Parts: sequence; structure tokens; C-alpha cells
Amino acid sequence: MKTPPRFPSGPAINLIDRRKFLRGLGACIALPTFGSFLPTRMFAASAAAQLATTATGAPLRTAFVFFPNGAIPTRWWPEGGLTDFRFNPTLQPLEGLRKHVQILGGLAQANANAGNDGGGDHARGNSVFLTGVRLNKSATDVRAGISIDQVIANHIGHLTRFPSLELTCDSGRKSADCDSGYSCAYQYNISWQSPTTPMTPEANPRLVFERLFGAGAHGERPASAQRRMMDRRSVLDFVLEDARKFASNLDSADRSKLDQYLTGVREVEARIQKAERFGPTVDPDQATPAGIPAAHAEYVELMYDMMLLAFRTDSTRVATFVLGHDGDNRSFADIGISEGHHDLSHHQNNKERVDKVAQIDRWYVEQFSKFLQRMDATPDIDGNSLLHNSRIVYGSGNADGNRHTHENLPLLLAGGGGGQLAGGRFVQHGNKPMSNLFLSLADQAGVTDLERFGDSTGRLGNV
Repeated sequence: MKTPPRFPSGPAINLIDRRKFLRGLGACIALPTFGSFLPTRMFAASAAAQLATTATGAPLRTAFVFFPNGAIPTRWWPEGGLTDFRFNPTLQPLEGLRKHVQILGGLAQANANAGNDGGGDHARGNSVFLTGVRLNKSATDVRAGISIDQVIANHIGHLTRFPSLELTCDSGRKSADCDSGYSCAYQYNISWQSPTTPMTPEANPRLVFERLFGAGAHGERPASAQRRMMDRRSVLDFVLEDARKFASNLDSADRSKLDQYLTGVREVEARIQKAERFGPTVDPDQATPAGIPAAHAEYVELMYDMMLLAFRTDSTRVATFVLGHDGDNRSFADIGISEGHHDLSHHQNNKERVDKVAQIDRWYVEQFSKFLQRMDATPDIDGNSLLHNSRIVYGSGNADGNRHTHENLPLLLAGGGGGQLAGGRFVQHGNKPMSNLFLSLADQAGVTDLERFGDSTGRLGNV
């Protein structure tokens, strides 16, 4: 059996400030995956729980990893047939993982195209990626659609401490209008709980770790987590008592606002009860990350490791990771590129600029390959690897960044899906909605009542 890798080290309540208050209560703690607590034993009465596991009873994990600004098509797509294909330079780092990877050709997000909406391909590239719907073009009236990760999380999220985990390496986010009249909510989010509510991803690995396992050093975290949970309960009691005092003096409009606020409070209370039901936290023998590393490669690797750790401890079975929002203009001095990524992506077929974009594309694939290797080296409770028991979609919301196209998106599907996926293939799906893939992935996760999603026309098949 392979040895798991070590991970990098590294009361007064204002009722008006509901958002800040709820954020402060958002952290919970994690539970490790033990063989004696297979999901089919813990939840034997739940058909959904059994459907959300592999044939061996191990948890089935699902992740979506988003990279910015598309890819140089001629460097991305392999050459050859279904199984005898040859990787071109961008995907060459995946050669050693060939049997675990499918390259998915011919999938599109048509609702990311301009249509009558004009500019804004980067905003659409982000928030259409996992929703498949047409966005409402506005800086203030935000309307998208529920994303497929949240559909799956709504179905199986009760089986873990966290229904889903949202990560990003965008540490500097903006607000209001971001792209040609589109809200920044579209620009920086790929996960949507509802058409009006994005799942804001966390950019600080220290906060991710403390959310999963509690604050403090190794040996201190269980007690710290318990104290924090008791504090939350005290705060909730205070808020509910305060709300009862307020209610009698409010008009109907304000009572409606208070009801909305208390709905959020009760959601927090339900999360606390859920954490208590799952029992004491696991306490990893590793240091809490200090924060965001200065080196971007280290930052990306650390956030990948947070996702791996969340899967390994069965803290969640659904995750999204935004490596950079579409339109990201980060430079890559560590690999000799001083120009911004987005600026370079409008290369106008200048060979030097094309080469630099392809070098960035490959850099992202190299980081993804390292993550897959660590997933493959981590044994799961059934003796298979975490990678075998996962489905990981890697891709971008733009195809050709130079032209802002959204057909034939650069997409990979990694992992074995617990034996449900066939790797080592380059599959040409013709011109089909990416939403068809999502229907197939939802089926595998036990979401049996989803007839359509986004702009789907049917199941993808052949995955």
C-alpha cells in the first residue's frame, strides 16, 4: 500500500451586519474517513448514501478545477485516435497519468457566447462554466443558475461535515462592475448555490485548514474546535433573544427582513448540530499553513493539498477550485514571462506571444499533474487510491482566448469514478453541450431525478 504524502506546513451583535456575522460562524471541523465507518454502514437506510459511493463502499468524490483564458488549441489537443493518441506539448505532463485521464473534445457552453449581450466573455466564461445558463447582464441584478457542483452537493452533502468546498487562488477580488457591464460576482465565481447566490471561494489556505480542522497547533485543535462551537451556540442564543425583542417593534417590511436574517441564523444552527452529530475533529500532525505563500506555484500546490486533505478526511465529497478567473492578467516571472496572461492571450497569432501563452498553459497542467499524482499516491479506505474513487473535471470557460470562443472547450476528466470511468482516451463528442457531461456525472453521484441541466440535450454517454 502506498504511503500518504505529508502536506505542506506552513458579543455584541449588530443585526444589520448579517453577512459579516454569518461569515464569522462559517468554520467547522473535519472527520477522518475510517474503514469501520463506511458510508453504507453509517447510512444503511439511505439509498442516496449508497448511490453516492463506489461499488466497494468508498466515498465518490467530485471536483471541478478551472483555469483562466483558454488554451492554445494546437498545443492542447492530442493527435491520433481514441486510445493511440499522442499528447501535444501542453498536456505532455500528463503522460505518466494517461490511464487516469480522458481528454474531452467537442463540448461547448453556448450560453457563454455574446448573443445579443455584447462584450463580457470573461464574466460569462466563469459563471456559465458550471451552470450552463444565460447570465443576466447587469452589475447589480445578478442572476445566473445553480451550478452542477451544488446540485450534487444538495444530494449528498448531508453525508459529510461540509456539503462542498470552494477554493480559489484569486486573493485580490473586486466588486461592482468587472467586465463590460457584468457584475464581479460573475467574474470571480464558478459555483452557484442559486441563481442569485454564488458560493464565494476561500483564497487563504490557513482559513481553509482552520475551517476543516479548527485553530491552533497540533494537539490543541479538538479543544479549540469544541470551545468555538460552544461560543457559536452562545452567540446564536443571544441573537435569537435579541430578535424576539426587536420583532414586536418592527413594521411588516422590517419583520420580513428579520425573518430572512433568522433563516440564515437557523442555517448556522443546523450546521452546528451537524458538526456535533459527526463527533470530534481529526487533528492532523502537521502545521497550519501560515497564509498565502509569496511564490505562486507554492500557493497553487498548497490549495490543491487543501482539497486533497478535505477528500482524504471525508470532510466533503464535492469541491471547486478556481486557479484564476477568466481575464486574469497575472504574470509568470518564475518561468520567465513578465507580461500579463490575459494580455498575451490576445496574441493575434504572433508566434512569440503564442509560445508564451502555451508555456503558461503547460505550467497550469504541470500543477494539475502533481495534484493527480498525490491523489494517486493516497490510499482510500477500500485499498484503491483517492484518484480511482474521484471524478475531476479540469478546464476553462474560454476555448481560444485570442478570439473568445466557447466551443470545443479545453477539458479533461481525470480519475476512475470508482470504476465508472474509462481513462486513457481522447474522446471526440462532436458539438454537444458541456451540460450533457454534467448530467452523466450527476447520474454517477446518485442524482437520479435530474432530467435536464442548463442547456443540456441529453446524457453525454461514453465517459
